[in-house]
Amino acid sequence: MKIFSSTQIHELDKYTIDHEPIKSIDLMERAASRIVAEIRHLCTAYNTIVVFAGPGNNGGDALAVARILASEGLKVKAWLFNTTGRLSADCKTNRDRLTGMKELDSFTMVIDEFDPPTLDASTLVIDGLFGVGLNKPLTGGYASLVKYINASPSKVVSIDMPSGLMSESNEYNVRSNIIRADVTVTIQQPKLSFLFAENQQFIGELKVVDINISKEGMAQVDAHVTILEEDDVRCRMRQRDDFAHKGTMGHALIIAGSRGMAGAAMLATKACLRSGVGKVTVHTPAANIIPLQIGVPEAILDIDPDNCFFTEAVSTDRFQAMGIGPGLGNNENSAITMIGQLRRAQCPIVIDADAINILATHKAWMQQLPAGCILTPHIGEFERLEGASSDSYDRLSKAIILADRQQAYIVLKGHNTAIVTPGGRIMFCPTGNSGMATAGSGDVLTGVITALLARGYAQADACLVGTYLHGLAGDIAAKKFGKESLMASDIIDALPEAFMRVMS
Repeated sequence: MKIFSSTQIHELDKYTIDHEPIKSIDLMERAASRIVAEIRHLCTAYNTIVVFAGPGNNGGDALAVARILASEGLKVKAWLFNTTGRLSADCKTNRDRLTGMKELDSFTMVIDEFDPPTLDASTLVIDGLFGVGLNKPLTGGYASLVKYINASPSKVVSIDMPSGLMSESNEYNVRSNIIRADVTVTIQQPKLSFLFAENQQFIGELKVVDINISKEGMAQVDAHVTILEEDDVRCRMRQRDDFAHKGTMGHALIIAGSRGMAGAAMLATKACLRSGVGKVTVHTPAANIIPLQIGVPEAILDIDPDNCFFTEAVSTDRFQAMGIGPGLGNNENSAITMIGQLRRAQCPIVIDADAINILATHKAWMQQLPAGCILTPHIGEFERLEGASSDSYDRLSKAIILADRQQAYIVLKGHNTAIVTPGGRIMFCPTGNSGMATAGSGDVLTGVITALLARGYAQADACLVGTYLHGLAGDIAAKKFGKESLMASDIIDALPEAFMRVMS
């Protein structure tokens, strides 16, 4: 699913109007009808519906919604804010359609003075002040109105966008001046800002209504942001040949673990094996021999001469992929060995966990990373590497710069994990849940992606397929155990079902 910028959204509206063809006002009416269909059950549960409409097309949508609801016998009061004397053409048309409408309880156009209505628990507020065209924080009377709505006990439905929230960057926004909607009914596609954690407080429950924007037009738009869908993953997955054997299914190297951190090595290794690779060799300190031999008997052990830490690099000539970092520790000898390992590697690499933390403390080493490597940081690891971010958009922008600078793939883990390619493409993963915020979950992802690389997947495909399946396995496990009780090993156990579900 493509995620369009505010500029692209306006272009698609125009394309639909020109090529369907359909009049702009009729497209607005279609949108209003679909919005009403989505929220009708809410509307009938409240004594009064109060509609606040701004001067643009978002306000036009709101006025059309008010008219439809009033015609259905509901008690609707509408306010149109026209403080500048400039309404969009379609907003003006919908204003005219409301004027004198007998079914409407009241209609007030606000030009200078505004006496706010009483908003109580029996009132449903429909917010249509500002939509995707907003490009600066709300101030003055609009900011005051937003605060008044937010302070009320009324349930709030926002049309397309909670007023005050911008569709992309909100780095310099004033968050107290953004509507805190209970429900957001957005048109056609989610907006980029909806995918960021700090904006969930404004969006509430998200509903997407299809208003039949031109599919041809959407196909032609080059959107650099997408949300993965199952078909995107399915078409990239490799079928196992009937004559396959372990020698043809790839040999992966996992460099992980330190004294007391055998679990990280075990989780990454088991996940790698569960993801279809032919063989896995795990290089780990001698202290981890017994737990790994018992816990993952299928793995080949390559024992570091040091009892506690990673101190000896491994030749990668016989491996098709390498994952490095889980439970590695921050020992300085390990750090020196790690950069040597990365420099000499002759296969695709996944860099995770302590390997990223080591790079964060030796930033000059970043320039020695081979092109095409995959980094899988969570937010904390990323900010240690690239510095603190003001918000999710800023963090994503830094990830784009990092991917370009290093010619690397960045898997920025979290809710809606973002996969950033060297070409500036961003793919958000919709699978996964908060139960996966548990120790070892990232180690599992490292194992999955490393396995796919070893099997011959290209880096971009390994990232998106691996991230999607990892999240799906987490969703399957959460249904079985609940989010509160989810452990990383549960994700591994659910990987077979995740693979079968997508490949079926």
